[in-house]
Amino acid sequence: MYRLLVAQVLLGCWIVAQPFCPSQCTCVYHGRSDGTGSRSVLCNDPDMSDIPVNVPVDTVKLRVEKTAVRRVPTEAFYYLSELRYLWITYNSITSVDTGSFYNLKVLHELRMDGNMIATFPWESLKEMPSLRTLDLHNNRLTSIPVEAAPYLVNITYLDISSNKLTTLPSDLVDIWPPFSGNLPSANASQKIVLGLQDNPWYCDCRISKLIELSKMASIPVVLMDQVLTCSGPENLAGVLFQRAELDQCSKPSVMTSATKITSPLGSNVLLRCDATGFPTPTLLWTRADGTTLNVTVVQESPGEGVRWSILSLHSIVFKDAGDYRCKAKNFAGNAEAYITLSVDGVQASTLSPPVNITKWPDDQPVTSFAGTKMPLYTTLSPALTTRAAKTTVPPPTTRKSPGPGGGIQRSPPAGDKPATIQQSKGGKGSLQSEKSKKKADLKDIEVVEETSDTAVLLWRAEGLPSDSPVTVFYFPYDAKDDKETVDTEVGQGKLLLEYLMPNQVYTVCLVTKDSVAGKEQCVDFTTLDNGVEVGQNKILMIASGIACAVAVPLIVVLLYKIVCLCCKGNSSRNNGPDDDLSKEMYVKFETLTMKQRTLNGQANDLWARRQTQESERMLLCSRSSIDSQMTYKSDSSRSEYLC
Repeated sequence: MYRLLVAQVLLGCWIVAQPFCPSQCTCVYHGRSDGTGSRSVLCNDPDMSDIPVNVPVDTVKLRVEKTAVRRVPTEAFYYLSELRYLWITYNSITSVDTGSFYNLKVLHELRMDGNMIATFPWESLKEMPSLRTLDLHNNRLTSIPVEAAPYLVNITYLDISSNKLTTLPSDLVDIWPPFSGNLPSANASQKIVLGLQDNPWYCDCRISKLIELSKMASIPVVLMDQVLTCSGPENLAGVLFQRAELDQCSKPSVMTSATKITSPLGSNVLLRCDATGFPTPTLLWTRADGTTLNVTVVQESPGEGVRWSILSLHSIVFKDAGDYRCKAKNFAGNAEAYITLSVDGVQASTLSPPVNITKWPDDQPVTSFAGTKMPLYTTLSPALTTRAAKTTVPPPTTRKSPGPGGGIQRSPPAGDKPATIQQSKGGKGSLQSEKSKKKADLKDIEVVEETSDTAVLLWRAEGLPSDSPVTVFYFPYDAKDDKETVDTEVGQGKLLLEYLMPNQVYTVCLVTKDSVAGKEQCVDFTTLDNGVEVGQNKILMIASGIACAVAVPLIVVLLYKIVCLCCKGNSSRNNGPDDDLSKEMYVKFETLTMKQRTLNGQANDLWARRQTQESERMLLCSRSSIDSQMTYKSDSSRSEYLC
């Protein structure tokens, strides 16, 4: 009896110790021969409307399938710290909270296919650092924001097929090889599987990278279905990605004004970067290591597909030296270029003041420091008079990159002589300074009439003879070694610089025989671009063509008129007056009618005159006789005409 009671108690304790399984779910424990095991839970009751909350805590795999669940609430699985597989498939879920997957640190696979999710909380993926598989196919996703890219970097299996996606952000495609920067490798052990099919893709420049990805081979990216088709625009509807050709879509191309720049310490430097591409690319300046810059940047897009940017560095120091990266980016891709900046100068340091040692008349040397009037007596040799060396740092010169057609003169550093302090016999010091003397020099140096390959250098001599020789040397701004030298005379006043490169910054310097080494006069200028001259020539050609088109017909008509007049005059002179007689003429005549004869009538009264009608006028030719006579006939005869 005692043993039976003990057995019942042990059986009850064992039942209580077993994890509790939800009434609408099935819990299965998979044991192993080594005594370990895992638990999986399947909840597929069609009447279930909420995510179960009393799932055993040691569950490794949870499946909620074909239920009436419509929402995944916040922290729905926070107590399932050992959960590795979560399948919530073919339910009626429309809403997923941002904190739904809190504390799922070891979750490896998340499948939510076959639901009605229109918006997915992509930021919730940061709660699942071990996640590698994400299945969202057969939902209602319409877009994926660019902010989702950082959370999808570690995903190796992504299925977003059978949704309503029309485009993907360019930055999202950049996380996959080869756009991520990883070299393509056919033998890569880890492949990235993408499901993109059955979406109404709109094939424009925004998904150009995706189209390019579908055309690549031997890359560590595998598409579940290679048959990806365009749904728009109309001219590409139904076309496969592999055959789609996008119009007005080109990757950026970057060009810098120079690849290496050396500038003096403390000067101002302008770094310029130009980019072309369609759509118009954006430009971003960073250091070579990706560090952002907190400096002034000016950008402008003068036209579609073109953009330039200028980075301004003021009063540069040694830490500003290094590589600067200009990155251009658009939907079709990105490109970058580098500019190396070197700082030329001497690091400023605290120096001891110069020491002047002056011999007194009584052979006692006195040591005094510059900037003070207090002598320090020493015990030096009576015949010794020395002065400590003074180190001076010349002030930095400012060098700017001028725009096209402009020149900025660079003045040489001017060192100031230190004042000399002498101790008088009475113990009072007197400060004496030397006044600068006016020296012969070249003034008003400038460059004018710049073209793509020539420029004119002008200068004015002051205090120098006209036949004094002067040496002119010029070189590209960033290539001082490529120096060209020309010898001329000061009196010339100008010099033509030839064989220059178009759109290039040059430095030209003048040196006379009296110039001190390192103090030559220099000017920077920039040659014009070939495109400017070509544009001017085109305008002249068009204007000349228009003028010719208008003037030539007028000249032809004028010549024709002149020839006609000349021919007519010659014809009149050759024919003479006989031609005038041969012309037909009209004459006026009268009609004579016979009167009734009377007994006392005279012979002269036989005829009577009457006015002729317009219809009775006759044409008399020059061949007709003007001596025609009237013939008398009987009274019954018809009228005769006398001319």
